Amino acid sequence: MSECKYKRVMLKLSGEALAGANGFGIDFNVALRIATEIKELVDMGVEVGAVVGAGNIWRGRQGEDMDRTTADYMGMLGTCINALALQDSLESLGVMTRVQSAIEMKEVAEPFIRRRAMRHLEKGRVVIFAAGTGNPYFSTDTAAALRAAEIEADVILLAKKVDGVYDKDPHKHDDAVKFDTLSHLEVLEKGLQVMDSTASSLCKDNNIPIIVFALDEPGNIKKAITGEKIGTIVS
Repeated sequence: MSECKYKRVMLKLSGEALAGANGFGIDFNVALRIATEIKELVDMGVEVGAVVGAGNIWRGRQGEDMDRTTADYMGMLGTCINALALQDSLESLGVMTRVQSAIEMKEVAEPFIRRRAMRHLEKGRVVIFAAGTGNPYFSTDTAAALRAAEIEADVILLAKKVDGVYDKDPHKHDDAVKFDTLSHLEVLEKGLQVMDSTASSLCKDNNIPIIVFALDEPGNIKKAITGEKIGTIVS
């Protein structure tokens, strides 16, 4: 069995990741594949927290003619839908989970309580943090960084559609250069779109490393936590 480099991790998934090739909504085959990879970590003794975005359902900028706060709250509700979908996929594999929401919805999720979240992790449950930070004007990147700091995660696993951090968009520029390692300060100074600046600053101030890697290649999550060279490491 591979040795885990990290004991407690925060997995940040984009909402688009759950959409698969459809680009919208939830592809439950994709959700099950992701859940299978998370189960592998749990079976290895890794404590897993997760934050899922809502880009497959709603993006705040879609509502450009709307009140920004209303649009952001709609996005938070979208993350709750995705969190429940991921929870269902995990539990179909026998993985114990809890969804904790930053917005109270006691019929479907626990409220976020830091000590309770940490206790769940210690018991081997996957904790999925929904509804962002509970505040408008903050992204799910910031929620992942904040919750990672609160639960004292060893690392943030940032699963994306690209296989690391580039100096420019590799989908638009053939000459884009990939970085193997970066410092948090370099990310902020260069304006690299790893996470938004608030999330990057939180990670910098709390010394939380980030591993950026492509989610669409099966096995990448395990490679990241066993220290295999993959994607870009920001530390």
